[in-house]
Amino acid sequence: MTIHDNRKISAIQEEFNVAFPYLKLEFFDKPHSPGQASAKKSLRQSNKTLGECRTIHNKGTIEINANMTVSDLEQRFSDVYGLGVQVFRKSGKVWLETTVTDGWTLLEQNRQGEELSKPRV
Repeated sequence: MTIHDNRKISAIQEEFNVAFPYLKLEFFDKPHSPGQASAKKSLRQSNKTLGECRTIHNKGTIEINANMTVSDLEQRFSDVYGLGVQVFRKSGKVWLETTVTDGWTLLEQNRQGEELSKPRV
């Protein structure tokens, strides 16, 4: 995933969602501590550019793979690019912050989201 100041949050979100359809990335004014939630009032709108949301203006790519944990992903966005991100998991029709399960891999989170979103028979 390519990171630079002119990229829109929505482009990052779409790229992430293609790989993990039951997860989504939300961007916030500032990074949060592991296991902590981000305040809704700090949520950045998806039409903003990364340059409008971050404190470290490095260009580069961020490698995201299914076996990395949520906390590792969120920490990497924070440490390398100064971006506050939070992973959410789909649960039926709602999106839940993954704060309690930040130690799970993206694969585990996505599978759980898929399971929780299946219609009940």
